[in-house]
Amino acid sequence: MMALLDQYGKPIPPASIRRLREEVAAPTLTGVRPVVSGHPAEGLTPARLAQIHRAAAQGDPLRYLELAEDIEERDLHYAGVIGTRKRSVAQLPITVEAASDAAEHVQHADFLRAWLKTGVLEGGLFDILDAVGKGFSVMEIMWRTDPGNIVPQRLAFRPQRWFSTDDDGDTIVLLEGATKQPLAPHKFVVHRHPNKSGLVMRSGLARVASWAWMYKSFTMKDWAIFVQNYGQPIRVGKYGPNASDADRDVLMRAVANIAGDCAAMIPESMLIEFIEAKNAVDGSALYEKRVDWLDRQISKLVLGQTTTTDAVSGGHAVAQEHRLVQEDIERADARMISTTATQQLGQLIIALNFGPQEAYPSIRIGRPDEVPLANVVDAVQKLGPLGLKVEASEIRDRLGLSEPAKGEDADVIGGRPPPPVQAPPGAEAKPPPPPELQAFQRRIASLHASQPETDVIQALTDRLALDAQGALAGVLDQVQAELHAASDLADFGRRLAGLRLDPEALAVVLGRGMAIAHLAGQAMVLDELQGG
Repeated sequence: MMALLDQYGKPIPPASIRRLREEVAAPTLTGVRPVVSGHPAEGLTPARLAQIHRAAAQGDPLRYLELAEDIEERDLHYAGVIGTRKRSVAQLPITVEAASDAAEHVQHADFLRAWLKTGVLEGGLFDILDAVGKGFSVMEIMWRTDPGNIVPQRLAFRPQRWFSTDDDGDTIVLLEGATKQPLAPHKFVVHRHPNKSGLVMRSGLARVASWAWMYKSFTMKDWAIFVQNYGQPIRVGKYGPNASDADRDVLMRAVANIAGDCAAMIPESMLIEFIEAKNAVDGSALYEKRVDWLDRQISKLVLGQTTTTDAVSGGHAVAQEHRLVQEDIERADARMISTTATQQLGQLIIALNFGPQEAYPSIRIGRPDEVPLANVVDAVQKLGPLGLKVEASEIRDRLGLSEPAKGEDADVIGGRPPPPVQAPPGAEAKPPPPPELQAFQRRIASLHASQPETDVIQALTDRLALDAQGALAGVLDQVQAELHAASDLADFGRRLAGLRLDPEALAVVLGRGMAIAHLAGQAMVLDELQGG
């Protein structure tokens, strides 16, 4: 007897299936799943960062997951490019492919399509793709358990810091008190999005981006100090020999409160020499170039290119090449999340509603790589009458259409035939010709559609030209005489209008040629009928 299996291929106990509505990983005010998290990015040093990464690889990922969230909140560029990568996949079309053309498999696919229209999966894609930065994401499934319609009604995002890895360093488990509990297979969608091979905690983009962010934060701090010291003038206040202590205090408060901290107070008889830093302008450019360089490295890490985030020289061709790189990454992301949605959502929905199956429909996310739909429809329309056979279900899957209603022809692609032409009021309806005459008419039509013999056509053409030569000669002589006598083009037009040409001879020739062609055609039809 077949049983429901989880994402690891293990049977699901019947007792756990009955707890579909229970919320397993809800946040707690006090405990291991608090809403408020720590901020290890404050005062981060290279030594502390290395310690955080080492602890995550050894089974304690809390600080690393908090740091990944901190970086996304603090770094404008990283937040922009990681959001671009997630949104480029979250807005892709979602389709369902049936396991086969069998009636039950088509029914399963239609059931999934009906659930997709609720927008539950579409609304949760952005949160599922949080695995791009952290290596994995966890969504808790809130089920609706109506009879015959057991489907997810909401996918709740659960922060990764509430989870850890098992002793194998790769299996995601739930933190519960001082212990780690395995995830209920019917309650969670665990999406892994490795950007490198290895353990899940070492496969996220945040692990690499954290180093660039730390160095960038150092540069930003140095840049701020530089701007504060060299970006505004130094104020010097001078007082005379008769100035009292109260006067000097007023002067000091004045120069100190104008702007910044660079202020001084000296007697009027004293002299202070200010030596200007000649490379101050170059120094400010150095900080900017370092920050821009680190941002470009983050763009390469997340998007695989830099043109879509920074305006660089190279023209339209370079932009097109960089866009193709981003589309390759988008396609790979979509395939990974399609596998997760099929195995951990689609198969479970079908199994809960129709029982365990040997084959399940597939959920596809992304732009189709096949021929564009317009070309497919045009090819079927043109090649169908020539003998091409295409399964109707395949065309419906490509177009995203559902199966026809019960009682209709399942292979019908087009709609109803056009209504017959109605006879005008008062006209008598003509009875159809007898079957023998209909067959004869079809035979005549097919013979007329065939290509006549080339020698017959050539002989008729030559005969017509020979007969018309004499008739045309007289007409052409009159026209040529008027052309030589005319003084200009307008005069020639008036002379042509005044000619009285005799078309009788030419009309006789054309009529004789048409009669000969008609008789020749009838003779060929009779020959074909006798030969057939």
